[in-house]
Amino acid sequence: MNYDILMLGHISQDVLIDHQNVRQDIVGGAVVYSSFAAGSAGKRVKVITKLAAKDLNILKDLEHPLVDWDVLPSRESTSIKNTYFTADKERREVILLSQADPFTLEEVQAEASIYHLAGLFGGEIPDSLVLPLSKRGKVALDAQGVLRCLDEQKNLVFKDWRRKQELLPYITYFKTDAAEAKILTGLDNRQEAARLLYSWGAQEVMLTHNTEVMVCHQGNIHTAPFTNVNNSGRTGRGDTTFAAYLAWRQDHDAAESTRFAAALCSLKMEKPGVFRGTLEEVLKRMEQDRM
Repeated sequence: MNYDILMLGHISQDVLIDHQNVRQDIVGGAVVYSSFAAGSAGKRVKVITKLAAKDLNILKDLEHPLVDWDVLPSRESTSIKNTYFTADKERREVILLSQADPFTLEEVQAEASIYHLAGLFGGEIPDSLVLPLSKRGKVALDAQGVLRCLDEQKNLVFKDWRRKQELLPYITYFKTDAAEAKILTGLDNRQEAARLLYSWGAQEVMLTHNTEVMVCHQGNIHTAPFTNVNNSGRTGRGDTTFAAYLAWRQDHDAAESTRFAAALCSLKMEKPGVFRGTLEEVLKRMEQDRM
């Protein structure tokens, strides 16, 4: 079967500690939030992930009629602890508790229009996969999967992507947030950062911020605001926005897809967990946001 989007990345068993020290345990990870967002937009999705045998039970909550899961064995599963220091969940500490095995090119068997490399940490999806996958279809890459690394003491650190200018020309869709964009470009201005990443070769650059989503396409900047009325579902914002954009972009222009992604993620952020709304709800929010 040919899929609209093939997503590669680890599921994460997340521990969330909010600014009032309230703990919540959820199943997350970029491929979880992304698959539900793209499926809700009507696209056929294949997810390739890795889990330890003892954790296979978590899949029961990840069923979606348009999403097929290919779960490969791993010595460990990925688990991440997120501690939020503010009510808006913009400042946080991320600690990697355990990590599943990295992927290899041979494990990517299915064919797809878009290969979404939805890694959580550096090394999970090796850089060596970008070029061969770009020969099969369009490549989408989330910057967190190449910037978030572990130092020699196993502490989480952000490092610039050494191969960015070499590999960005093979990436059709590149996603970053404001903080990651500054690491990559050294620029505080979001529009300037997006345009610089575009000039390095990525065909479309998405940059998310707590206020809006921005896309640079053919040198033009498209923006759409997030209009969520609360932040209870803040975790997974970037993953949801990027996947919604990828799904809608297959049949619509960049500006329309930017508005669609912002609307879908705004709805998602109003409820914890993955987006479980309908396409009709997203289109209605898009119309409301135009007013």
